[in-house]
Amino acid sequence: MSEHRTEAPYADLDPATVLGALQDAGFPCDGRLLQLNSYENRVYQVPLDDGRVVVAKFYRPGRWSDAQIAEEHRFAAELAEAELPIVPPLPLVAAGPAMTVSAETPTLGHYEAAPGRVFRLAVSERWAGRAPELERPDTLAWTGRLLARMHQVGARGRFSHRRTLDAQTFGHQPRQRLIELGFVDPEIDRGWINASATALEEVDRAFERLGTIRHLRLHGDCHAGNVLWRDEGVGAGPHFVDLDDCCTGPAIQDLWMLLPGERSAVDAALHHLLDGYRDFMDFDDRELLLIEPLRTLRMVHHSAWLAERWRDPAFPIAFPWFASPSYWSQQAADLREQVERMQDSSG
Repeated sequence: MSEHRTEAPYADLDPATVLGALQDAGFPCDGRLLQLNSYENRVYQVPLDDGRVVVAKFYRPGRWSDAQIAEEHRFAAELAEAELPIVPPLPLVAAGPAMTVSAETPTLGHYEAAPGRVFRLAVSERWAGRAPELERPDTLAWTGRLLARMHQVGARGRFSHRRTLDAQTFGHQPRQRLIELGFVDPEIDRGWINASATALEEVDRAFERLGTIRHLRLHGDCHAGNVLWRDEGVGAGPHFVDLDDCCTGPAIQDLWMLLPGERSAVDAALHHLLDGYRDFMDFDDRELLLIEPLRTLRMVHHSAWLAERWRDPAFPIAFPWFASPSYWSQQAADLREQVERMQDSSG
């Protein structure tokens, strides 16, 4: 991106800008828009003049570099070419003067909404689906098989620009950002500061105990909300959406968030999920010891994620409790519980 062009804030992304960007990307719209649920990016369902319906994603300014987005798009295309039910971004064209599309990444557009003010966007086909019934053994096994096939593809190559999921990138660095941004008061929130430090020490020890483990290209954010179930037609069964957080890490990262919250049901669900997974891919049972450390990293990372986006007007409305004094005391209590869980699982 030219030094004279900066990414425009979401406040500038009005309906006319969305429709203009799609028009200039080669997707003439019929004038209707439906904003979909996404806090990280701005995502719209858009009917086109030719009767098709597409999904347009406008990337959050400053989060990813063009190189990181390009790797996300290439990974999605690689999965689709392997006949996995993944919807890859569509090629764009510079059909209008405000749109720029590079030959290296034809699925990523740069739309200059105003002089020097640019939005980055991608467009994909719309696939409908419903929430998966993850309490069913057959659903878990089917999802496990699909994840294993995704990991087979992920093991074939490497990311050069995407993040690696480890204690530094998802734990220590987010914790430090929270302190530096002023969201954590060293005096008032001393309980969280101490609990997070202790919890991350346990995470460090958990990774050190395991030693060398296999790292793959992963979905990275594989929770139930990013799995849609289709009952019939092409891609019947589970399919995964939103590779925005794809990263490098251990296979268990794409499995543990699909487990139920009730601890009594975790072992049975994990059995069915891994039973399907092992039909296509070996699994290192040592990685099961990373479930609680990874949960801990997600807790710390989520707090930093909220803090870094607090100036986005959508966040105080959606997460009003984040600014409350009780938030950090509850987080401290949860992290202390995580310390106990990690110590128990380490034997």
